[in-house]
Amino acid sequence: MTLVLASTSRYRRELLTRLGMPFEVLSPEVDEMPLPDESPWGTALRLSVLKAQAAAASYPDALIIGSDQVLMLDREQLGKPGNFDNAFAQLKKMQGKSMVFHTALTLLNSRTGHTQTRDVPTVVHMRPLTDAQITAYLNKEQPYDCAGSAKSEALGIALMTRMDSPDPTALMGLPLMALTEMLLNEGVDVLTVAQAS
Repeated sequence: MTLVLASTSRYRRELLTRLGMPFEVLSPEVDEMPLPDESPWGTALRLSVLKAQAAAASYPDALIIGSDQVLMLDREQLGKPGNFDNAFAQLKKMQGKSMVFHTALTLLNSRTGHTQTRDVPTVVHMRPLTDAQITAYLNKEQPYDCAGSAKSEALGIALMTRMDSPDPTALMGLPLMALTEMLLNEGVDVLTVAQAS
């Protein structure tokens, strides 16, 4: 059965390669705006499902992965900043505070319609930051396609004092521990597939 990643994120592609399984990538056309009064985990879960479903028409016999991440800070949802000014404003709000990144994961079996979903939260504690530190980080990393502008797999780790998560890959955008379990539920043992390929 074909494994499909329904995502344009290069970070998710890089993470999925860690499992050593062949996969295809499809760019889902999904409006990522939150609905009125929607919780951050609700937004992330809804979008992860929509992304997987968007790929199902092109892949009727596949295991399709959808994922989305939303940051919750002081009752406000923060998504991808898109540019320097928005990223600077996000990090200015986040500095010295704790927040929750909700990383939602969906695995859709398009042959059977069976859908598994999971929200994997990560609590991140940010260190106090000066404007000069924020500017230097943004100029170096340009993390404009990362929720909250915090790219933990690179220099963004220096923005943080601590993170608490059941899955260290969740903050990077694709919770591989949860995905491994979901694939096993569909009869795909990552360990034996990786050995055979």
